[in-house]
Amino acid sequence: MSRQVPQVTFLDGNSIDQLGFGVWQIPDEQVAPVLAAALKAGYRHIDTAAIYGNEAGVGRAIAASGLERSELFITTKVWNSEQGYDKTLAAFDASLQKLGTDYVDLYLIHWLQPKRQLYVDTWKALVQLKESGRARSIGVANFTIEALEELHEATGVRPVINQVETHPYFPQHELRAYEKEHGIIHESWSPLGQGGELLKDPVLVEIAEKHGASTAQVVIAWHLALGNVVIPKSVTESRIVENFAALGVNLDAEDLEKIAGLDRGAEGRIASDPATADFA
Repeated sequence: MSRQVPQVTFLDGNSIDQLGFGVWQIPDEQVAPVLAAALKAGYRHIDTAAIYGNEAGVGRAIAASGLERSELFITTKVWNSEQGYDKTLAAFDASLQKLGTDYVDLYLIHWLQPKRQLYVDTWKALVQLKESGRARSIGVANFTIEALEELHEATGVRPVINQVETHPYFPQHELRAYEKEHGIIHESWSPLGQGGELLKDPVLVEIAEKHGASTAQVVIAWHLALGNVVIPKSVTESRIVENFAALGVNLDAEDLEKIAGLDRGAEGRIASDPATADFA
């Protein structure tokens, strides 16, 4: 590995590479060669999900990598339509089969889906999977503070991580403060925004020029500086390598203050609000 990737430690004592590789929207037949490039660049943390439809391709990449399973950190997620105790356990079995592994390092509830009121039962299934050792760590994605509290009240077990939309236009201050107080790691999806607007922001362009870096590298370095776990995605080998090289970009206090000024609050949100999102 060309650079040592910093790690953060979960509440349960396990740890995760702070910089990982996301495979959302990469078709199953394409994901294995893309992951081969990512592994060559130095990534060891791979983030997939049942709904992405590419767990089998991730499994093929793992098998072809020549790496020991213990060298890799694999995350997958239970989809909304499979929430509920028994359905979640069945969905987990299906994911393991596709991935070709007998455990995952991290298993997440993909969305809160508050109207369905199944997330507590789903969380109880994840707790059982953690106790069995087949999911080394368990967490959630797209959960609110209130729902995080509810999981803990119902089971006594807190998620080790919450994976949510986070980028300089929508930095999630309140949620991150709550998570920090309770030892929950914050993980950023859509870390570079969407559609390219963020990467053209004049403030980020100026900081990138100062450091001789790309704007994408600056944004990834910002996530790392905040302590977020970050999972950028690309199918282009040069950008895969470039994103990994963000580990070498060290932002100073002035840079971080300027980026903090980009916060658009709720107006900066790109995707659905977890507090109201309801889709199968």
